[in-house]
Amino acid sequence: MTAQLPVNQHRSYARAVPKPEVDQTVPLQLSVDRNSPVPLYFQLSQQLEAAIEHGVLTPGSLLGNEIELAGRLGLSRPTVRQAIQSLVDKGLLVRRRGVGTQVVHSQVKRPLELSSLYDDLEAAGQRPATQVLAHTHVPATAEVAARLGVGEGSEVRCVERLRLAHGEPMAYLCNFLPTGLLELETGQLEATGLYRLMRAAGITLHSARQTVGARAATPAEAERLGEPAGAPLLTMQRITYDDTGRAVEYGTHTYRASRYSFEFQLLVRS
Repeated sequence: MTAQLPVNQHRSYARAVPKPEVDQTVPLQLSVDRNSPVPLYFQLSQQLEAAIEHGVLTPGSLLGNEIELAGRLGLSRPTVRQAIQSLVDKGLLVRRRGVGTQVVHSQVKRPLELSSLYDDLEAAGQRPATQVLAHTHVPATAEVAARLGVGEGSEVRCVERLRLAHGEPMAYLCNFLPTGLLELETGQLEATGLYRLMRAAGITLHSARQTVGARAATPAEAERLGEPAGAPLLTMQRITYDDTGRAVEYGTHTYRASRYSFEFQLLVRS
C-alpha cells in the first residue's frame, strides 16, 4: 500500500524556535508491504527515518497526527504510534503539545577519519555553533603529559567547549594542546573548529590514534548535554600528530548517542 503524505514544513526548529513561521506542504511517498515478514511499524519508521536522513523531512517539519497517518496508510493507530515512538526514542522526532509530531534533526554519522566535529556538522547541514566553557592554561596531569609527550606538571593549554547543532547540545569537547603551539582567542574558538585554526596556523595534521567507547551519562553530563541522567553517551579519546610526528592535541569528548554515531568501513583481509 502506498500513500502520499503531506508534511507541513516550518523554518523553525523544535526547542530552538518555538513558533513556526512558514507552512509548506511537501508530498512524501510512503508504502507498506503487508506480505513482508518485516513488521509494519518498522517499515513505516524506516521510511520516515530515511526521509529525515535524506533531507526530505527537514528540521521543523510537522507530521500529521496519528489518526490522520493511520487513515492515509490504512494502518492501525497503535502501529503508527509505535513507528513514531521509535523515532522519538532515537531523538529524530519530538511530540509537541498543541503542535503535533515534529522533526527535530537527523542523526550525525561521523566517519572514523581525521576530521573535526565542526566540519562534520557543517557538511551534514547541521548549523554548528560553539560555547567555550573554559580556555586556560593548566598543569599537565600524568595522563595528559603522557599523551602529549610533555613533562608532568608542565603547562598546557586546556579548551573546554560545548558543540551545538541547530541550537541543541551535541557534544562536550575537552582538548589539551602544548603551550606555544599556536595563538588562540576565545572568539576564534566560538567561530570555527579547532582543526581549521591549527591548519590556518601552518600545522599539518597527519595522523591520529583514537579510542571510541560508550557509557552512561553522569548527572552533570546529562544536564550539560540535555539528556536524562543515565542516558547513553559515546566517548572518544584522540591524540593527533603533525607531519613531524609531534603530538599536537589530545582530546577527550562525549557525544549524545541519540544524535550521533561513528561509521566504520571494514575491509576483508585476503
